Amino acid sequence: MQEYKGENKIVLRGQGVGEPMRSHQNHGVDYYVVPLRVPRLSGTDDVLNIVTADPDPAVWTPGKWVGVQGEVRSYNNRSGQGSKLVITVLARSVCPDEAQEGENRLVLAGALCRKPVVRRTPLGREICDLLLAVNRPYGRADYLPCIAWGSLAAHCGELDVGDHLRLEGRLQSRRYHKLIDGEQVERTAFEISVMNLLQEDEAAFS
Repeated sequence: MQEYKGENKIVLRGQGVGEPMRSHQNHGVDYYVVPLRVPRLSGTDDVLNIVTADPDPAVWTPGKWVGVQGEVRSYNNRSGQGSKLVITVLARSVCPDEAQEGENRLVLAGALCRKPVVRRTPLGREICDLLLAVNRPYGRADYLPCIAWGSLAAHCGELDVGDHLRLEGRLQSRRYHKLIDGEQVERTAFEISVMNLLQEDEAAFS
């Protein structure tokens, strides 16, 4: 597969909904996970997991509005519990948000690492499932599930493994139920909702 330069940036505004929980340590720095509730225009909320270093308790007070800029990250969960592919947002900057309104937008550039799958909803709407590999600067990659709708889905369905894709969209959460040992267990999946496809030199948000 041809090597492409990755692009990965996300801007979020929402409300913290829980206390920071210690996640891991890297190069002597403690990292914490904090859930952020980001409202949609439809009235539904996305609850996204923010990974941040040494969170300021004054900023991450539950209920307060917070602005986050960072990158979407993925890793494989090998614990056997929860989703196999875990999606988080690595915060590069965090600050109190004076606007107190939701925002959720991202730009990604990478290569398709799985053949797109086109299907239809029960109501007949066409959708396309994609898996985008976004390279990091130091040799690793994030594997991010994406979903496109309508005419965009039809276009994405014509792409193939290895094709380069640059897109803008939003990171969303979706609850579902899975049958485990005879019991219905609620799980949360995270995916990129694709809004537009961008040209290589096309300006996105700064």
